[in-house]
Order: sequence, then structure tokens, then C-alpha cells
Amino acid sequence: MRAVAAVLAAALAVGAALPRPGLLPHGPARGDVRLRPGDDESSPGVPLRPAPRLYGRAARRLYVGTNGVISTQDFPRETQYVDDDFPTDFPVIAPFLADLDTSGDRGNIYYRQDNSPDVLDQAVGYIQAGFPHTTGSFVPTNAFIATWEDVGAYQELSQDTEPSRKLNTFQAAIAYNDEDTYAIFLYPEGGLQFLGTRPKESYNVQLELPARVGFSWGDGDDPKRDGLFHSLASSEPALWNLERESNTGVPGVWVFHVGSVAPLEHVEPGAAPVRHASSSADYTRTLYSRADHYSRADHTSMELPAQHSSDTLHPDHGPPAPALQGIVPKGLPASLGQERSRRLHSNVDGSAQQSYSANPSSYSSGHHGVGVEEDMHFNPDVFTYSAASRETCAQHHGRCSPHAFCTDYATGVCCHCRATYYGNGRQCLPEGAVHRLNGKVSGSLTVGRASVRFQDVDLHAYIVGSDGRTYTAISGVPQPAARALLPLLPIGGLFAWLFALEEPGSENGFSITGAEFTQNLEVTFYPGEETVHITQTAEGLGADNYLSLKTHIQGQVPFLQENTTVHIAPYKELYHYSNSAVTSSAQREYVLVAGTTNQTLSYRLRQNITFAGCPHTRLLARQRLSVARAFTLYDSQEHVLRYALAARIGSAGDNAENSPVNPCLDSTHTCEATARCQPGAGMEYTCECAAGYRSDGRGCRDVDECAEGLNQCGPFTVCLNGPGSYRCECHSGYRPAEDGQGCVLLAPVSNPCEDGSHPCAPGDRARCLIRAGGQPACECLPGYTGDGISCSDVDECAENPCHPAAVCYNTQGSFSCRCHPGYEGDGFQCTHGSTQRLTPCQHERLYPREVPSGPSPVSNGHVPQCDEQGRYRPLQCHSSTGHCWCVDAAGQEIAGTRTAPGSTPPRCGTPESVQQLTPCEHARMYPREVPSGPSPVGNGHVPQCDEEGRYRPLQCHSSTGHCWCVDAAGQEIAGTRTAPGSTPPRCGTPGSTERPPTMCERWRQSLLEHYGGSPRSDQYVPQCDVEGNFTPLQCHGDSGYCWCVDESGREIQGTRSEPGSTPPCLPSVAPPSVRPSPRPDVSPPATGTFLLYAQGQQIGYLPLNGTQLQKEAAKTLLSLHGSIMVGIDYDCREKTIYWTDVAGRTISRASLEPGAEPETIINSGLISPEGLAVDHLRRAMFWTDSGLDKIERARLDGSERRVLFDTDLVNPRAIAVDPVRGNLYWTDWNREAPKIETSTVNGANRRVLVNKDIGLPNGLTFDPFSKLLCWADAGTKHLECTFPDGTGRRVIQNNLNYPFSIISYANHFYHTDWRRDGVIAVDKETGSFTDEYLPEQRSHLYGITAVYPYCPGARK
Repeated sequence: MRAVAAVLAAALAVGAALPRPGLLPHGPARGDVRLRPGDDESSPGVPLRPAPRLYGRAARRLYVGTNGVISTQDFPRETQYVDDDFPTDFPVIAPFLADLDTSGDRGNIYYRQDNSPDVLDQAVGYIQAGFPHTTGSFVPTNAFIATWEDVGAYQELSQDTEPSRKLNTFQAAIAYNDEDTYAIFLYPEGGLQFLGTRPKESYNVQLELPARVGFSWGDGDDPKRDGLFHSLASSEPALWNLERESNTGVPGVWVFHVGSVAPLEHVEPGAAPVRHASSSADYTRTLYSRADHYSRADHTSMELPAQHSSDTLHPDHGPPAPALQGIVPKGLPASLGQERSRRLHSNVDGSAQQSYSANPSSYSSGHHGVGVEEDMHFNPDVFTYSAASRETCAQHHGRCSPHAFCTDYATGVCCHCRATYYGNGRQCLPEGAVHRLNGKVSGSLTVGRASVRFQDVDLHAYIVGSDGRTYTAISGVPQPAARALLPLLPIGGLFAWLFALEEPGSENGFSITGAEFTQNLEVTFYPGEETVHITQTAEGLGADNYLSLKTHIQGQVPFLQENTTVHIAPYKELYHYSNSAVTSSAQREYVLVAGTTNQTLSYRLRQNITFAGCPHTRLLARQRLSVARAFTLYDSQEHVLRYALAARIGSAGDNAENSPVNPCLDSTHTCEATARCQPGAGMEYTCECAAGYRSDGRGCRDVDECAEGLNQCGPFTVCLNGPGSYRCECHSGYRPAEDGQGCVLLAPVSNPCEDGSHPCAPGDRARCLIRAGGQPACECLPGYTGDGISCSDVDECAENPCHPAAVCYNTQGSFSCRCHPGYEGDGFQCTHGSTQRLTPCQHERLYPREVPSGPSPVSNGHVPQCDEQGRYRPLQCHSSTGHCWCVDAAGQEIAGTRTAPGSTPPRCGTPESVQQLTPCEHARMYPREVPSGPSPVGNGHVPQCDEEGRYRPLQCHSSTGHCWCVDAAGQEIAGTRTAPGSTPPRCGTPGSTERPPTMCERWRQSLLEHYGGSPRSDQYVPQCDVEGNFTPLQCHGDSGYCWCVDESGREIQGTRSEPGSTPPCLPSVAPPSVRPSPRPDVSPPATGTFLLYAQGQQIGYLPLNGTQLQKEAAKTLLSLHGSIMVGIDYDCREKTIYWTDVAGRTISRASLEPGAEPETIINSGLISPEGLAVDHLRRAMFWTDSGLDKIERARLDGSERRVLFDTDLVNPRAIAVDPVRGNLYWTDWNREAPKIETSTVNGANRRVLVNKDIGLPNGLTFDPFSKLLCWADAGTKHLECTFPDGTGRRVIQNNLNYPFSIISYANHFYHTDWRRDGVIAVDKETGSFTDEYLPEQRSHLYGITAVYPYCPGARK
């Protein structure tokens, strides 16, 4: 066991993380079995005898998987769990669940069951460090150990890429006996070099999903426990902290109680302090249930807090902990103290209630004891008083701490802390507890010759009162000032004096000053005589007894070179005391180390600390502060300056240095963590239970002050017990009373929106919203524009929202559409009426259109003349030019009949006498220029017609010599073209070729053209049968992957096979009795508003009923095998969807009309096109390319393409456009400097909108109604909004999973999520999750857009 303590002490000695020797012994030498290398491997079941209790069940076998996970059952394929969030469908213990790969000798995975004494001793040492109060008698009989050593992340390697050099090492152990089971996660220093892995389906999309760490019960035979899980880390900041934080007191070591013969409802984490920068609590625990992911039940999430440079505290970077340098009973390190933690309480209705267990807050005032003492030191020359005005405890006991008693003196009152507490009586803290301090630091420094200013950067301190250790972290001080402050240990030295370990008869600073004082410190450096002044002002205790402090630093300090470290030897300092001030002065040396060069320098310090002390208290004239360890460090990566000290305070006697040290003072005592070491005579000591604990004969157990009636909670409060203390909280609707003991009803808060005191426009034009702090905000209603105080009507008709055969009528706040006479519909869609159907000629008269000049039914700008029956008159004359010509019954001009202006018009027959031309005859008479390539006629080709005017099956070009077969419509049949001089193809009769090409044939032809006629072996080409139907079996090139499809070519879920095996596919199309009609590529959606989302190879359709998801009506709108569709947007004018394809490196579109086919409009110059935005007003589209780091623009048909930006971009992802104002917005999730930028749609006025407090801004949307720009961040997990100028930023939701894309509609946001593989709905006002849709086919969802029945561009 001494070896165990040595390992633990070494872990603290390095001050950072667990060294590799701290892992449990592993490897072949210890009998480990090595898991076979690979990407998705699993071990055989390892039988456990005896079987431990795990998640309430006996675990008879354990399986180890490549992907950082252990289970009680064999694993499914990794695609079913590796990228998904908790809960999993099967039981898991996950020390680092991610897509790992040990192929190519990249690491080893070992596992075994072991009962060796050294292993069990080390395991129980960690367990008892994490559970110091409950595991004193726990003796494990067996352990199961799994070790992942130097394993890598899965990579798709090519000839041009090298395997990543980042490798991870971590370990999981399960120690158990017949009654209890504990899990241990170990992360050695430097063991986690990568924090996430790329999904295999991400293709070119540069995304990493963070690993998951925790536990999941999985599906089982107990429905009450299905879906339960416990999450320790699932974000990059939390994962980064795994090797730096701990719940055992040893960085990198985490322990959990995971099984017991007694009921164990949840995983119990270790109770030792978890160090982090959050000022609210240690753990955040949230409940979810599997049935409703967004209800608060049945899931415990203990997520490590995110660490940001502005508020980060890493006490583990401090010096070796004195408490861990000695050997304590059973080889365990002395506890680092008991931090307060957030507890979970179940209400009667099963809901979860969160509360903080901490010391009673200041309003829970305790009973006061009144005593009368003669003031033997009263000096009438200094102080006089009037008996009538003398303060008494009866009047002023409220100024005392709840843990203090009040004493009446002849001249006034004083407060004194009760036993087991210390302080000045106004503020008291429990002895031996862990405390925190928060503050701000400002300054103006001259460093060498450089001037540096900083304002309100964060300061955090962490105090272990049981052994006098203090850790201080200051983040955000700019260079070179931060490094120059390294020698200024007195900044942290103040806290060492405040909370020093007290020798018998001595008092530390907090016992004298409490939490209200001012320190003035002057430091002069030698030999340069630079002088700096420091003022630190303590402002009392805040929530959870956190001391609040302000620091100001001003003056000059010497410049320190980079890579210079500062060493300060242990020292002693003499303090002089009076009733209102403490002073000290000292000369101190420090050593600068740069490489192999050492330089010793010094500074002189003078300080005085002023406070309002009790005039009736006798203080020692002098005390000596002894600092046994001093440590200073600047972390350049986190930009954090750190000081750490271990100190004790005692008498200033001359023989103090040579006298033996009591075990209580050097932490060599054997008291438990919850006990207080009380020094006795010489080397004797006793162990007394700390405040809030009571002896049970074997140790100290927590006192439940709430149950035993020992609390001081007043009326309308609830008492909440916690380790060593309790907390009083007001009932809902109540606030603390003035007496500090009870609670009173909250006064009703005025609502300007309800009482009419708001400044907003009338209710029919604007609405009033209450923001944080009760302030009203005004917002124009849809159909109006303005700032909410003044709103004017929007003329929606200016944007032509109605059908071309309808008239738009603008109204206040709205508009309406009405179909023309002869048409029926709602104005957005108009069709010919059944009673007054217009002839083509009548339609052309009503709706003339611009067409190219030349032979045409109407000529340029011509309005045709119709007879009484609505037919075209045989003679047509242009009203402007004077030309006249004859037309046939279809209005087509008859060649050779046109006459010049002023000449005699031609003689034209009746419509019946005009010969009708067939399409082939018309093409012969009026040949036209068409693009080259496969076409019905070829470039400049004049078709050959038979005697009946039909296309001859064989067509040959008179100039080039190419020949090909055509169908009845003159369309070239794919694969029939022959080269000049070769034998022409054998073509059938027109009757045999009159079948139009099927969807399979059209898709096949389109892909063949896209691949240049010669697809590579790894490119997919649809396989069609002789009838043009999809063959039931489809395979992807020569990859060996095959699957079954339905009659529309859509993959049948669950049929995809691995290379070497072919799925049995049954024909889904019966042999037709008649020739089939063409099947549309696009399944037309119903009318109304709906969502479209990209899901790799398909675009999904999800209709809305108001804002509710109509999940039962969801379907696949478009399916394209071989594609990975990412960005998606909609053109409301042409009712066309546009999308980017990172697999094909193209941008395509498809109309939502029935039978429409996909059309590729950009097929070159792309690498990884991701985000896409359509401007329906300018008929333009914009896209991002994260492979080229570009933002480009083009017309909607792909023409006029140009680059807007190709500089200062690293990973451009999402893009959004505001068509009305002509602004463009995009995100760049550069991990080093993520940002959101904006410009005009023409690329002018580029500027950064947001670059603070963002991580991975994946999704971006502009709401044309609220005029808000909103984004979903997969790094911070936030959904935030701001105005287009960057002002008014606010968080809507702060607990997203892993969002990819987002769209705004009405009062909701809808985003796709890579953890849930679904569409999530979020309420804009409350930020609450309201619904989710999870497609049956599980795969990642990419872009999402909303489709309106009208164009929303001008509505605000």
C-alpha cells in the first residue's frame, strides 16, 4: 500500500496529471490478452467469477471493443452507436467512446481479470480516495482491467496522407466484491492527444464529433431503467479536462459506484473535490428519459464544466500537496477536502429538483448567545460612549454570521464564530473545508519599455483549509505583463496568509479580518529598482461562501524573456498586528531559469492590511507565516498565470524553527478527511469530527440537520441537507425576508406589456416582448417594417408573391392574391377553370410574353388575333412592325408566308385547311442551333422523317458522319451513337422505339454524361433492365457493396451487404401489361409550409402543421445514390430546390413539379461545397467551399460565376442571405479563431460580426420577419441570435447536442443534429425543446431549409 501512496503523491507532485506509472499494471507481462488490431473489433466474452453487480444486474461476462468501450454483451456494428449520443441501446462503460482504430500497429488494447494483491490495493486506494466516507470497509476480491495504449483515431488514408501522430492512452478498471462494484477511469498525463473523431459518413465535410465518456444502462428487462445514462464528458472542453481534473483528488483519476446489492438508482461519482472554474457547483446533473429526450427524468449527466481562458482555474498545477507527501492509514492520501456539490432530489411527482448543498446563506441567521464581559482594556482617552446609544446584541445581532454568537461588551458588541468555524464573527467558514475566491484584476504596467493595460480579467483562488494550501489563477493578462508578474508571488501570498494552517494559539488572516479588508502592497525589484503597487480589496462573502475580491496593479516590473521559469524557495515572514491593521516587510530572492542559465534576483516588499476589527479582541502582537512550498507558473496555451503556496502560521518565538512540528501542522496525522486534527501537547493530537459531522464509533458521518431539526430555516423555506452542512431555500414565489431567517412573498413584478406602459406601436402593428430584467422590447408584426415603436406597412405585392395568373392586392399588414377570370385557385396556385377554359390563343392574348424574334407563333411582342371559337386566325399581323404571316392551327408561322410592312398580306386558308406539321417535319423546316453532345438532332443536324412525318429510327449527321438511334420523340437513345466511317447502329422501327426513357434510364444517362461517358470503377451508375426499370440488385462500381432497391430506385433499408456477399433481392416491379409511363424523380410535396433536409443520398420532406412537426407525413422527396447532399436551399419563385454535393463536387437543382428531374448546374472548380443560400430577388446563389476556402456567387442557372472571397478563410461552413437588404452572412469554424462575417451580396463591406465566445458555428439562418441572425454552435452547444449589426446578442438555448444546420420559421427554430440524427424543434421565446423527428433510416442529417407557400422576402 505504500507504493500506492507513492504513486498518488507523485501524481500531486508533478502538479498536473497522473503519470503513466499511476495506471494499473498492464501488458503481456501481467497476463493481458491483446485485442486483435482493426477498426471495429470486439473481444470474446470474458467470464467473470464471481459475477459483479452492474447497473442492478449480475454481469457474468464483459466484452472489450476497439472504440473505447466495455459492455456486458457483444457489440452491434459501430455505425449503430459510435457517433450517437447517450443513451446507447446496449449497456456500456465508456472511458472514451469514439471511432478508434488500431490497424497498422497503431497501438494496443489489453484486457484481463485479475485478483493480484498489488492491483487490488492500488484500485482500492483510488476508490477510497474518491469515497472517503463510505468505502472504509470495502475490500475488492477481483478486478477487470482494460487498457487502450497509444491508439489512434480512424482515418481515411490515401497515398498523399500520413497517419496522424496523435495517439491516446487511457484505462478502465472495474473492482468489485460480493456486495459492491466500482469503476475507475484513468487518464495519464498527455494521454489524450485527440478529443474526437470524424464520422465515416462526413466525406469532405470537416467535422469531428467529440468522444463520449460515461455510462449507459441500455435496453433491458426493467422498463424503469431503460434509457438511463450518466455522462461525464461529451464536449471538447470537458474532455480536455479529464486528465487535469478528478473526483478523487488525484488529477486524471475518476471513480464511480456502479453496482450494489442494495438499491442503486444512479451511478454515484466520487465525492472528493472536482476542481473547475465554475462558481456555481461541482457537477451539473440533468435528467433525461429515453422516451422523451427533452423531459427532465431518468438520466444523470455529470458533465465536466467547460474551461475558458477567462475563468479557468487549475489548482492541480500547484506545488506538491503537503497532505499527500506522507503515508496515511491504508496507504491513502489525505483528502483534499470536501467540496459542496449539487444534489438531486426526487419530488413526489417524480420530477427532478436541483439544489445546492452548501453552507447556509447569509439570510439564514442563527441563534445568538448574549454574554456580558468587562472590557479590561478599555481606554477612556481613546473611546467614550453614551449608555443611551450603546449598541447591544439584541439590536444588532443580525450583523453576525449565522455561525457566530454575539457578545455584549461595556462599549458595544462583537461577533465570535462558534466552535468548528473560524473567521472574525461577521463572516465564518467551516474549519477544514475547501473554499473558493473569485475576483477581477485590472492594471496599468510598464514592462521594460512596453506599456500594458488590462481591465477586469478573472482571478480565481482555491483554498484547501485542512492543510493551508492555496491555488491562485489569473487569466487574460496580456503579454508581456503576464510573464513579468511571475515573481510577484505576494499576489497569491495574501491568500496563503488568510487561510494558513493555524498552529496552537495562533490565528490566520481570515480569523482576524474576515472577508472585508484592504491590502496595500509595494514591491521594489533589484537591481533595476522598478516599483509596483498592488491594492487588493475584499468585498465580503457571496453565494456559496465564495469570497469576492478586486485587485489593481500599477507600476513598473522587469521584463522576462519567453521560456523563462521562476523559482522561489520556502520562506518565513513576520506579521505585526493591531486592532485595525496588519503590517509586514521582507526581502525575498527568486531564481530565473532560462535553459541552462540561472540568475538570482530579489525584491523588497512592504504591505499593510486594514480592516474593521473588534476593539475588544486581544491580538497577538506578532505572528510568523511559514511557507513550505511556493510555486509560480505561466501557462502560455491557456494564458493563465498561477501561484500556489502551502503555509502555516504560528508564534514568532525565536525557537520556532527548531521545535518539533505537531502532526496536525505538517499533515502527517491519521485523521479521516471528515475529521479535524486538534493539536495537543508536544506531538500529541486528537481527531475531532468537522462541523456538520458526528462520530459513529468508527469515523465521522454527516449530520442531517434538516431531519434532526438542527437547522435555522424560517417560515416558507425548505431545508436541504448536504455533506457537512445544509441550505435553506425559499419556496417558489418567495424571497428571503429582511430578518435573514424566513421568506416572504415576492412582490408582483410589473409587466409593461400588460399594463400598457410600453412604447410599442399599436397592437395591430407590433407586439411587446419582455426581455431579461423586465425591460420591454418592441417588434413589428409580420407584414410591417420598422423598429417596433414605429411600424409601417410592407407592400408585399412589390415582390410578386402571387401566381402569374393572379392579381395581388396589398392590405395593411398583409396581402391577398386573386386568380384572373377563367382561372381557379387561392391566388398562389391558379389553374384553368373547368367552366371557362381558355384556348391557347386566348391565353396568349391575356398573358403576352417576351420571346426571341424570328419564326414563332406570335413573333416578338406580338399579341395574336383569335376568332370567335378562340382559335388562331390564319392571318396574323404585328401591330407595331406591320409584318404579316400565315399560321397553322397551333399558331406556328408557316414558312415563306411572311410579308414586309406596307405590302399585300398573304392569302391564308381556314384553320382546317392549314396542314398540321409533325414535330419531325417542323424540325426539318425550322432547324435551330442547339448545344453539341447527345441531343435529338445534334449540332446543326436536320432530322430525317418518314412518309408519315415521324422521325426515322436511324439518324445520321450530314456533316460529321455520326449516326445514332432515336425514339419516337426524336430523342437519342443512349449508347447507340457510332463514330464516322463505322457501321451505323441497327435501329428498330418507330413503333419499337416510341417508349420514352424511364427514370432509371434518364438517371443512368445523366450520370454517364457527368462522368464524361467513362465512369471510374468507384463511381456508381444505376443498373436498368430491358424495360427500363431499376434492377432489384444495385452495386457500387467494383467496390463489392450491393443493396436492394424498390421500384423508384430507393435503397431498401437493411439490405446493404459487405464485399463478398450479395443480398437476395426480389423484383419489386411486376412485368407490365402495358408500356410503363415515366416515373418522376421528384415526389411532389403537398401544399403548405414544410421543411426539407439533406440526409446524404436523399432529401427528406417534413411537413408542418403550424409549427408542429407532422412526423407521420414525412417522406423521401428525392433520392440520388452516390451523392452526399449537404447544403440545401429553396427558390420560392420557381419552386425549385438547390443543393450541394460533396461526393460529386457539384451544385444541382430540381423543380418540385411532378416528374421533374435533377439538373447539375455547377460541375467544375469545386472540392467541398457545403453551405448554400439562394437570393430569390436577385436570382442568384451563394456557396461556401471548405476545401478551397472560398465563397462564390453565380446566377441560378450557374452562369456569371465569380469568387467573392478567397482570403482569411479557414473552414467556411454555413451561409445565409438577406435578399431585401442585400446582405450576406457566413460562418468560419476555424478552431483557432472561429468567427461569423458579413458583407453585401456583391462582396463589399466585409467585416467580422462575432468572434467572441463561439466554438464551432455550424448552422446559420437569417429570419426575414424578426430581422435576426441566428446560429447553432456545436462547440459551445449554444443557439444564439444577434441583430445584423452584431448588437443585441442573446442566448436562446445553451444545451444543444451537436447541431449541423438551422432554419428559422415562425416562433421556432429547426436544426439538424448529428448526435440525435434528427430534426430538433426549439421555441424562440423560451429556448425549450418542443419536438424532434428521427427518420427511420439512421444517418447524419446535413442542411435544412423551410419552404413557404409564398416568397417571404419582403415580409418583416
